[in-house]
Amino acid sequence: MTQNQAPTQDITMIEMVFPDQTNHYGTLFGGHALRLMDKAAFVAASRHARKIVVTACSERVDFQAAVRIGSLIELTARVVATGRSSMAVSVDLMAEDLRSGERQLCAQGRFVLVALDENQRPVAVPPVATSLNQSGATKGTV
Repeated sequence: MTQNQAPTQDITMIEMVFPDQTNHYGTLFGGHALRLMDKAAFVAASRHARKIVVTACSERVDFQAAVRIGSLIELTARVVATGRSSMAVSVDLMAEDLRSGERQLCAQGRFVLVALDENQRPVAVPPVATSLNQSGATKGTV
């Protein structure tokens, strides 16, 4: 890792699914899952850039399984690629049944966030610390 590179660091957030976050089927609203995933992406990008960051887009979110009321949600986010001022962040949402301990991947997404200066203009971000990271993306592929 050079001095200009930021360490690639996973961030983990834990949430509990309560009744007000679920639909009439007793499963987490998709919009609430997106909000939590975007929040995790924001934290990962903010830590990476150490700048003000804003979400530019959610490139893709795939829902694989429903999250039931009473489940614990674990969100894991990581900056996987950088452009000049943008960062692609991968987010996984796992659900855990507190009684059985069973865990299941319920959603995966990729978000793009942009770093801004004090004047709300895009500003450069450090590249990810590895030249080829887990997603196979490299600097400049955002």
